[in-house]
Amino acid sequence: MAEFVVPQTRYARSGEINIAYQVVGDGPIDLIIVPGSISHVEMVHELPAVSGNVQRLARFARVISFDKRGQGLSDRVSGVPSLEERMDDVRAVMDAVGSRRTVLTGISEGCPMSVLFSATHPDRVSHLVLVGGFIRAGYSIPEAQFEAHADAVVANWGSGQMMKHAVRTTGDQRDLAVLGKFERMCCSPGAFRALMVMNRRIDVSSILQNVRIPTLVLHSLTDAIVPVAEGRKLAAAIPGSRYIEYEDLPHVCFTTACEQLIADVEEFVTGERSESAEEADRVLATVLFTDIVNSTTRAIEMGDRRWRELLDSHDRLAKQTVERHRGRLVKSTGDGILATFDGPGRGVRCALALGASARQIGLPLRAGLHTGEIEVRGDDVGGIAVHVAARVMGQSVADEVLVSRVVTDLVAGAELKFAERGSFGLKGIPGSWDLFAAIR
Repeated sequence: MAEFVVPQTRYARSGEINIAYQVVGDGPIDLIIVPGSISHVEMVHELPAVSGNVQRLARFARVISFDKRGQGLSDRVSGVPSLEERMDDVRAVMDAVGSRRTVLTGISEGCPMSVLFSATHPDRVSHLVLVGGFIRAGYSIPEAQFEAHADAVVANWGSGQMMKHAVRTTGDQRDLAVLGKFERMCCSPGAFRALMVMNRRIDVSSILQNVRIPTLVLHSLTDAIVPVAEGRKLAAAIPGSRYIEYEDLPHVCFTTACEQLIADVEEFVTGERSESAEEADRVLATVLFTDIVNSTTRAIEMGDRRWRELLDSHDRLAKQTVERHRGRLVKSTGDGILATFDGPGRGVRCALALGASARQIGLPLRAGLHTGEIEVRGDDVGGIAVHVAARVMGQSVADEVLVSRVVTDLVAGAELKFAERGSFGLKGIPGSWDLFAAIR
């Protein structure tokens, strides 16, 4: 995939308000993303995997994103915008880009307004896609507890804690710093509290029967913000809607794991699904994931400066060790790495060597390896084998290198030794998996 260049931000006029928007791609179908509770069209591209997911959508559509009035790069306003005003903003953006009809894609809190827009302006919406949505906003927190909850959110605003749950990050200090900046750039703490108060009054149950647009409702069993039951209710209440439930996706798709979701949207809108606009290369490879054990606790104990220095040392060691074992360092995962190898033996030896080196600088690592077919898209990799390797690593402990049976079968005669660790169920991966620990 070619290097992504953040698109130019432009402005649409909605009454007296300027609405910031961006356009990516030039596909025959228009797809407007209606953001959740906060947005920033430029800063969002600094979040994990966002740009890649936008590019994937742009394989089949002209993707249009915008900041709601009062947020991001759009004009600030007094009070909290109503659903009616937000509908005006969508219409203004559509007019500015010359879009007669669009696929309206609501994310989280953007779903109720998308439902209202679709029922009110069916001539301007070809398809409705609702991701992580709900019918009524006051479903999760009892009224008696709401004030205390809102105060806690405001007190932590800008720390990244709210977005941490939405994107389901592990809480690495570098990730939290980016997420915290995103929160601060989107809106002020007071503005977000006012939005929370207004959102509790949202209830679109009375208009769901009026939606006559082809509708796709997407939700995850592990959504930490909007329970999956809310997605099921939403789908059941919209006549003729299609519902797809995922095993293990975050509330907001800022991860590469959202490829399946994007493919489902493409198929719903176009009737077809393409693996990639550039025919992803499929190759057999050994995938290695590593992770620094208890990285968040250690970062707090050491302080930001010392922790950053230690992470830099880790990254240098990882790069040198992977290259020495003829592997390819795909990327850093914040407090670990993802790497691939053309031979499983080299992958196992690399994991053992990196673990030993990291231990010398005071960083206990855990690692997981699996061999299987992967998809190579530019500088990134994907496919089931990548997910399996990540799940294998998730079963390991400090100073342990776990591998799948596939790896042990392929390194027979390579003078590597393994100890059985038993059979495990890997989350989101069918079947039972025999895992083995590499012995130094």
